[in-house]
Amino acid sequence: MAHIIVLGAGIGGMPAAYELKDELGKEHAITLINDNDYFQFVPSNPWVAVGWRNRNDITFPIEKYLHKKKINFIHAMCHKIDADNSKLELSDGQTIEYDYLVIATGPKLYFEEPEGSGPEANSHSICNVNHADAFYNDYKKLLKKGSGTIVVGAAPFASCFGPAYEFAFILDSDLRK
Repeated sequence: MAHIIVLGAGIGGMPAAYELKDELGKEHAITLINDNDYFQFVPSNPWVAVGWRNRNDITFPIEKYLHKKKINFIHAMCHKIDADNSKLELSDGQTIEYDYLVIATGPKLYFEEPEGSGPEANSHSICNVNHADAFYNDYKKLLKKGSGTIVVGAAPFASCFGPAYEFAFILDSDLRK
């Protein structure tokens, strides 16, 4: 019996875990590890940022759905991959051994690259649902005020470019309403 670990429960990791289980069956163990206990449909974050959807529309708790498929779930962050020994060190202190590892964690947002950027500093992000919620709160204030400036962009090495273009069009559409 092989133990396959999938790191990341996003739009790559969740389908990977399901498909591995379907292909490999009961004879092999699949474990999904994620730092959040919920799945979020990331492509809908721009909609959350303008109020077209809310967090509950694009997220759901993942453990119960994985359990139904007999896929193990660990809610923790992976701090170290020891590939030579096929082990992971997790944020909750566990060390997990594996036979095969699938890494589907998505991008690392490196807001420190352009100094002063990021949700903890002087700009917003829509790269996760928490960021989108925070933007929406400020966006509502701007709409109530009746005027202001919004600059949409993506910083090289710090964020994802695709959502910026999509978000600019969604924001334009919402403001025209």
